[in-house]
Amino acid sequence: MEAKPLDGHCITIPLLHDNGEQPQILGDDNAEGNTSFFKTCFNGVNALSGVGILSVPYAVSSGGWLSLTLLFAIAAITFYTGLLIKKCMDVDPKITSYPDIGERAFGNTGRMVVSVFMNMELYLVSTGFLILEGDNLQDLLPNMGFEVAGLRIGGKEMFVVIIGLVVLPTVWLNNMSVLSYVSASGVLASVVILGSVFFAGKYEGIGFRQKGTLLNWDGIPTAVSLYAFCYCAHPVFPTLYTSMGNRKQFSKVKQTFRIAEEPV
Repeated sequence: MEAKPLDGHCITIPLLHDNGEQPQILGDDNAEGNTSFFKTCFNGVNALSGVGILSVPYAVSSGGWLSLTLLFAIAAITFYTGLLIKKCMDVDPKITSYPDIGERAFGNTGRMVVSVFMNMELYLVSTGFLILEGDNLQDLLPNMGFEVAGLRIGGKEMFVVIIGLVVLPTVWLNNMSVLSYVSASGVLASVVILGSVFFAGKYEGIGFRQKGTLLNWDGIPTAVSLYAFCYCAHPVFPTLYTSMGNRKQFSKVKQTFRIAEEPV
């Protein structure tokens, strides 16, 4: 069975190739995407910033202020591994994803193992976001729900379904350049959240009180897991790289991610 060409700008990839054949990617080994530097930055920052804004406050409250050093350490590690991914993909233009790297290193077994774990992570992260959104909307709009054929659908479950339906059309976008406009709205939402927090602290009488422990060893495991979760979008880096019109700028894109993330 002949391997079908894959879209190098999306993360839809097979677990294994038929008969061990190498994929024919884009038809041209040197083919590049059409996403600009700024659009790639929007896609990457959107994938990272929202997670950090939502999880870091609780991580700090669990591990203490000194636990923030772990956040910077994890940021440095992910920055370095991102550069390693770039080097791996520069070895062979046919490498466009994590599974391709796993196959190049360990054959079909490596491809299958990497594919399973990568897709498992993406699935669990997406599930977590749906649950988180359902909880937040339930807090904002309590006592919501409806009944169908005697079955009571609570507010949380209803919001999870609604958000899933709203987000679903975006998964059909294979062009990262078009998806960057959706990402820009996500970045704007993160800015609005930060602005709202500062406004509430400054003008709503809440203030910015310096509370919290300096270091809580019992909360360090929780803090580390949440800090690592801030960079759960790492699997999309190969897709961002292959979608760029000028892949030599990917190192600058990574630096932009780091500059945008750490202050947040």
